[in-house]
Amino acid sequence: MKLVAFVLLTLPIFAQTNKDVSTIKSVLSTQEKLWNEGKIEEFMEYYAKSEDLKFIGKKGVTKGWAATLKRYQTSYPNRETMGTLSFDIQEVDVTASQTAWVLGRWNLKRPSLGDLGGYFTLLIKKIDGRWLVVRDHTS
Repeated sequence: MKLVAFVLLTLPIFAQTNKDVSTIKSVLSTQEKLWNEGKIEEFMEYYAKSEDLKFIGKKGVTKGWAATLKRYQTSYPNRETMGTLSFDIQEVDVTASQTAWVLGRWNLKRPSLGDLGGYFTLLIKKIDGRWLVVRDHTS
């Protein structure tokens, strides 16, 4: 009887986790689409609009939403440099139903400039019911 009670009590947790994983993957898919349409500001709508946001890359740490947006706009000033983005999501680990770690690969197809790619780790947090990136470590 205890086993049945345990299973019945934990089922909603697993269902919520699966829903969260699906939602997070949908967010990243939306970001791909927005990037590929050249919409950096809309892409950034899935980052927490906070001074606590941190982007960690090869050049160091960028702090804050506005600075991260500027970093993207400076690094990718036009469609040619933006290329076509694709993500390969390798793992989504929902840790407390309010945070999740995402591990993945990114690739930019840029026929005239050369392709770029690497790995990323995101810390995503549920803020006001939306999953938003609060840490982005991309290399």
